[in-house]
Amino acid sequence: MTETPGGHGDQPEGYGETSEGAGDAPGAFGMRPAVAADVPQVKAVIDAAFEPYVERIGVVPVPMEADHAANVAAGRVFVTGEPVLGLVVVEERPDHLYLDIVAVRPEAHGRGIGGRLLRFVDAHARALGLHEIRLYTNAMMWENQKIYPRYGYEMTERRVTGPYDRLHYRKRLG
Repeated sequence: MTETPGGHGDQPEGYGETSEGAGDAPGAFGMRPAVAADVPQVKAVIDAAFEPYVERIGVVPVPMEADHAANVAAGRVFVTGEPVLGLVVVEERPDHLYLDIVAVRPEAHGRGIGGRLLRFVDAHARALGLHEIRLYTNAMMWENQKIYPRYGYEMTERRVTGPYDRLHYRKRLG
């Protein structure tokens, strides 16, 4: 997961800001579902966001090796900006929304895009009737250990899987 700057309140900033008129509609927060034509930009954003971590963690981060075309085709990728500045990859599970990837172009850091992405994920989970979001991040991506708790995530466990030392988080939605 990449850095996601910004704050979090009870009513998400940008809630209801959509051309479709519904706060939890795909256009909320300036987000839209990615389409096949977006795949090269999705890959470029993810690669740019995660490249700095390759040397730090000593392996290629999993998001850089994901099947972006398959994720887009499955409706799991939501993007913001034109060209794409940030994105999330989510997967609906029976009892929670799994937040697989958060990525923001490094040159777009500090503009509140990461916070907007996380608020969108909250609204998306609620729209799906899910009351929990789960994610994990590499322990060597220490920036995330400060960011996710600011958005209401609590660390639930630390687990080593092969070369990856992962911190698992969850957020319960009220």
